[in-house]
Amino acid sequence: MDSQSVIDALELVLMENGTLTAWDGKPKPRGSASLASVLSAFVPTWLTATLFVAVFIVIRDRCPKIYSPRTYIGTIPEKDRTPTERRSYFDWFHTLRVVPDKFTLYHHSLDSYLFLRFLRTTIFICVVGIGLTWPILMPVNAAGGGTSSQLDKVTIGNVSKKKHLYAHAVLAWVYFSFVMFTVARERLWLIGLRQAWNVSKPNAKRLSSRTVLFLSAPKEALEEKNMHRYFGDDAVRIWPAIKAEKLGSLVTERNGAVEQLENAELDLILKADKKGKKIARKSNGRNGAAPTYDGLPEDMRKSLRPTHRLKTKSVGKQVDSIEWFRDHIKEKETQIEKARDSYHREAHESYGAAALFVEFRTLAAAQRAYQQITSSGVLELTPRYTGIMPGEVIWDNLTLIPARRVSQDGMAHALVIAVIIFWSIPVAFVSAISNVSYLAQKYQWLGFLNKLPDPVMGLLTGLVPPLATSLLSKYVPNIFRYIFKTFGEPTNTSAELKVLKWYYVFQVAQVFLVTTLSSGATAVISQVASDITSVPTILAQQLPSSSNFYLTYFIVQGLTSSSDNLLNYSDLLSYLFFNRFFDKTPRQKYNRYTSMRGIAWGKVFPKFVNFVIIAIVYSCIQPLVLGFAATGIALFYFSYRYMLLYTVQAKIDTKGHCYTLALQQMLTGVYLAELCLIGLFGLRKAQGPSIMTAILFIVTVLYNAAMNRYLAPLEKYLPVDLTAEEADDSEQTPLLDSAEQGEALHPTASHIRRAAQHVPRRVLDPMSRFFQPHIFASHNALRAWLKEGDFDEEDVPQYTEDDVQKAYLNPALTSPTPVAWMPRDWMGVSRTEIAECEGKGLRASDQGAWIDERGRVKWKEEDFGEVPVFKKGVKW
Repeated sequence: MDSQSVIDALELVLMENGTLTAWDGKPKPRGSASLASVLSAFVPTWLTATLFVAVFIVIRDRCPKIYSPRTYIGTIPEKDRTPTERRSYFDWFHTLRVVPDKFTLYHHSLDSYLFLRFLRTTIFICVVGIGLTWPILMPVNAAGGGTSSQLDKVTIGNVSKKKHLYAHAVLAWVYFSFVMFTVARERLWLIGLRQAWNVSKPNAKRLSSRTVLFLSAPKEALEEKNMHRYFGDDAVRIWPAIKAEKLGSLVTERNGAVEQLENAELDLILKADKKGKKIARKSNGRNGAAPTYDGLPEDMRKSLRPTHRLKTKSVGKQVDSIEWFRDHIKEKETQIEKARDSYHREAHESYGAAALFVEFRTLAAAQRAYQQITSSGVLELTPRYTGIMPGEVIWDNLTLIPARRVSQDGMAHALVIAVIIFWSIPVAFVSAISNVSYLAQKYQWLGFLNKLPDPVMGLLTGLVPPLATSLLSKYVPNIFRYIFKTFGEPTNTSAELKVLKWYYVFQVAQVFLVTTLSSGATAVISQVASDITSVPTILAQQLPSSSNFYLTYFIVQGLTSSSDNLLNYSDLLSYLFFNRFFDKTPRQKYNRYTSMRGIAWGKVFPKFVNFVIIAIVYSCIQPLVLGFAATGIALFYFSYRYMLLYTVQAKIDTKGHCYTLALQQMLTGVYLAELCLIGLFGLRKAQGPSIMTAILFIVTVLYNAAMNRYLAPLEKYLPVDLTAEEADDSEQTPLLDSAEQGEALHPTASHIRRAAQHVPRRVLDPMSRFFQPHIFASHNALRAWLKEGDFDEEDVPQYTEDDVQKAYLNPALTSPTPVAWMPRDWMGVSRTEIAECEGKGLRASDQGAWIDERGRVKWKEEDFGEVPVFKKGVKW
């Protein structure tokens, strides 16, 4: 097959399913397969989703560890557990119906609530779009004079009459203006909420709220005597962070040796248990007490003890495992103490290769230090972060010299960009499959595809491409996260926010743009080489024909992924398998049992941002996409609501910054939609609609620039005047100088009532709240809104002095040797071994764990207070 044939084949992919229109503009009639493709994707995914949900309903009550840990598990404080009233197959459905989203704000995290609100906002945008476009644009497209059929008949590709395109231009003004207003309204609302949330007493008094992390700290700043010179009189204490790689390795080795000791002790206990039962059976009916471990002959006890051969020092020597691990732990303890003694005396080889946590007296003082320039030195004490939890710090990345940090950051971004670019190869191939039937008709070597049954061809073109696209993009966030953490991000939160930013770029570039443009890859390259402004035109030409791909994409995502979120079979099978075959010691079983599913904000937000971007872009091109997008996101909302109430424990709290970024990213859909409409109108030489849309594009750019200029500082920082008033416990002032607090608290304020005397209040209230964000999204309004729920303003965290002193020190400096936890047994082996461990200065316990009559290890799952390795969490 010659090169021209390949070019022709590529040009046909993803073009209009009803009437193929090649680049020369000549129609190539063929019956539309759009409806068949959508139905082919819907039927198997609907059956799969139904099966998943049915299995979930049946097995849910039998596996509470997987399906409802937030209702009972001891690692969740009782006040934060999801209420459950009765045991039945559908009690969870009742809880989902009566427990509001706001519950997650008080008992989970700010990001959890904002994610649910984000999904509701995207559904709202799609539903309003349906109300605007379906009654107007679908009839206009159907009567547009084209020859398309089935679903393609209601796309803009079926419009050949220029006058009909004015409807699309007018609807673009109306709908895109609504989207921009909604985004602005949500940004204002989020600013007000973050201010009210952060300056509330329970959050303002938290240690993390009053602590700032400064990177690239000079040597002088690490000395406590210079604390006030660098950070002012409100600085309370400092926690220096310098290199501790050797110390960290020693601590890791020590903790690993404790776990190996526990394995050896368990091996001894199980062997003794088996031996004791054998002796008891032989002596059955005889007089005498049950055998005990201490009563066994010395040689028998010695034969039961586990041994292993050394791999270091005296290589090949066989030693008593328990004795060797005890001595090894004590040896590591000695080395750790020496390393800790010399830690603060170590000199820095490079200037600025240290970091500094600084606690301030109040939230206001911390915000002032965070926002101002602290040092005149270039790159000194910067970048800086606030609101950091001790558990999210990546300690090895704190002690990079400034030059290395900057260079590694550049390398990380270069790698991420390379991943995005080269990922287009498999994505383009997958998207080409969606219209492989056209290639089979044109080229003989693909003729065998025509012999496939219609249902099989429908699956190949309708189900496989969106499913493969979803799988291809699934692992990209993990790659990005690994890159950013490896190349120097100081905290898990900062790394997650970068993942969010770049995974959004990946989603838009690969899942949307490359999928749409891949059919004309050759034409794109040739045209872009001569005229880069041709990209909008090419995109506009491809969008109507590729809309069916996204109809099936939303079906596959909405049905299969949301039902998979409920069933969560991967975690279920993993837990059952590892708990049964690999987790032997009480500690291993405890860790497996208490580990809860997390949620990666950098992965989920961009995915749904791309959903709404696609919906907005297609709103005036193929309005059906809005309906499929709204349905798909609604299914996701239901599944994520269940997860956040029952199964998920968020490991990262960005304090609302992820929602801020998502709102800004949503406007990409408006920009792309306007550019594509300009291209479409230009192809049809519709001058009037082109001018209208071009003006709208300019207005959008100006609007976005103005909003970012005025709102970005408020989204990044907390106003010092609010935090200062918090310190004095005085009344707060509104975010915007717009209304009195009384107006904010009462949705039907007097001037609103006078303006709409005949409008029912059930209609007036939500409209007032939506269209007057200067009142209802103010700091005061949201402060009152927070108090409407079960928000306890007196729930101020309390810290011991020991907790505070160790809070932001590297755990390698403070972590004690873990207690050796072994199960209690009827022969008394654990008592003997605990005594021997304590005789060597090692902590050991058999509390809360035992060997049952069948020789299995059990631990007290219902009472974590009996578990020696359980430590109550501190609200930093």
